Parts: sequence; structure tokens; C-alpha cells
Amino acid sequence: MSTDRAKAYTEAGVDIQAGNDLVARIKHLVQRTHTKGVISDIGGFGGLFRPEIGSMSDPVLVSSTDGVGTKLKLAFAFNKHDTVGIDLVAMSVNDILVQGATPLFFLDYFATGKLDVETAHTVISGVAEGCRQSACALLGGETAEMPDMYGDGEYDLAGFCVGIVDNAKLVDGSGIRVGDKIVGLASTGLHSNGFSLARKILAKSGLGPDDPFPGADGATVRDVLLAPTQIYVEVVRSLLRDLDVRGMAHITGGGFYDNIPRVLPNQVEAHIDFGSWEMPPVFQWLHEAGELSWPEILQIFNGGIGYVLVLPEEQVEETINRIQAFGMSAWSIGTIARRTGDGEQVVVNFDKA
Repeated sequence: MSTDRAKAYTEAGVDIQAGNDLVARIKHLVQRTHTKGVISDIGGFGGLFRPEIGSMSDPVLVSSTDGVGTKLKLAFAFNKHDTVGIDLVAMSVNDILVQGATPLFFLDYFATGKLDVETAHTVISGVAEGCRQSACALLGGETAEMPDMYGDGEYDLAGFCVGIVDNAKLVDGSGIRVGDKIVGLASTGLHSNGFSLARKILAKSGLGPDDPFPGADGATVRDVLLAPTQIYVEVVRSLLRDLDVRGMAHITGGGFYDNIPRVLPNQVEAHIDFGSWEMPPVFQWLHEAGELSWPEILQIFNGGIGYVLVLPEEQVEETINRIQAFGMSAWSIGTIARRTGDGEQVVVNFDKA
């Protein structure tokens, strides 16, 4: 590229060459995520993907979009950028997984005031790793350098995923029945929600990024608060092949109280047994340092449960055993009951708290 042609833009704060350098560096990362359906490489105006639908009688596309939110503020403050890309992918692929969809491809958007090629490469390496964990192709993306829009060293992330499911295998919660059991899959911590409050509590606590996190067996504050969001695609896709999963929920912003009802029929409610799962140290810390009640934690955060399955009681033991075989913890955390009145559809028993 001629530097003379780009001189005026460079003087305005946009480094076209840095963008070209980044594309060159991430090209191999993108190629390593490619699946059989990818028929284009990065650099085109649009990514091309040919889905395999021969085994489906009525294919349905499912899509979701999200960002990482103010968790990025900690990535900037702690100078740790290798996990937020995983968060970005996780938030979208876990959402479409809830409806039984297989992720096909993902696109990302990275925006910053001044492009730091090394930082951007690290972030996008995390995006590629999230796609690898999801067996989802990183089909393309956009890098935007916008002087004066962001502070020094800051950036924003957004992305979206497209998946596919046969209409006959769509999971929409309509099959949920009274007496069904609720299985909760462990979260890796806060995932990517509640960080506006978590950062406020952190600032009040006086803890620094290299300090040991309370109760976390030597893990640092940086390690615990920037632990990447768990991606549930592999284990849940395995369960869907053989078991009668009637409903699923990704526990994101709004916690138990707002997310579980999204998959419940109007005539039922979820009874959750608090204390039936292992609570990660970060939530005990929020409870104590933030002076938050447990109902507040289950409204704002995931409370240690990142994903929920609803299925027949007789399949609970097999389900938990299979989840554990993937190296992940899971517990039977509640029951579906007949709804009484028109109140909330999530009732949490805190007797064990």
C-alpha cells in the first residue's frame, strides 16, 4: 500500500497499515476454525458458508448477538486480553444452543481508538479459541479504528453467531411437564454479566489484580474475575442426541429469576433448592464484601450455575454422569411444579443458605 495515499488518514489517527498487519497475523487463526461448510477466506466483502442440510427435513436458522460488556474494563485495568474473545463467542453460542441449534459460524466486531496490533491479535486469538471450543467457524469480522471514540488502550467487542436445527428437534420448552427435574451445569465464575456491580465491589474492597482471591486456593483476583465464560456446546450437543431434554436456559443477565422463565410454559414454575450445588468463591465474596443477599445474587449473577436443563426425573442420573465425563460439574438443583397464581415462575428455597 502506498503510504502517500494514506498519509492524510494516518495524520487523522487511523493507521491503515496497522489494520493490514492485523489481518495478516490473524489469517491463520481464522483458517484453523474453518469447518466443512466454509467456502471463503477472510478478506472478502462477505463470508460464504454452505450448510449441510441433507439430513434435515425442515432446517431452521437460529441466530444470536452479544458483547462482553463492562468486563472489558477489567481486561484493560489488568492488562489481560486473552480470554475476553472466548467470552464473546460463548455468550452467543450458548444462547442458540438453548434452542437445540448447532453453531455454524461466528463474526466479530473489534473497535478501538488507536489500533494496537498485539492487543488486537491477542483478543482475536481468544475469539478463535472460543470458536474452536464450539466447533464453529470464525467466518469473518470487522476491525474499526476510530480516534477519539475510546480511551487509550480501550476497545469494544461485539459478535454474532448463526446456527441451525431441524424444526422437529427444536427445543422450546413446550414439552416441560410437572415433575420434571432441573439439572444445573457449573459456571466458571461470573461469566460476562454483572460486572458493573462486581467492579464497584472490587474497588471498595481494595484488592489488586495480583492479590490472592479470597477462598480461591491461591488464584489471583485477575484469574478469578477474568475467567472465561464456559462454552457448553460440546457437552449439550452430546446430551441432545440421546436424552429427552425438554427445555434449556443460559443463565446470563437477570440470573435465575429472569432466564429460567423464558423456557417455561405458563402453567408451571421452577422450584430451586439453594445449596444443592457447589458455590464458587467469587459469589461468596460478592455476598460478603458486597453485602448482597442470596436472592440479589441470583437476580444479578449466575450464582455458580451457567446453564440449566429440564428433563424427566428418570434421566437425571445419566445426564449428570455424562456431563461429568466431559470434565464438568452438574447437579440436580430443582423440580418443575404446577404454577400457583400468576406470580413469579422461579421459587427458590433458601432454607439451606
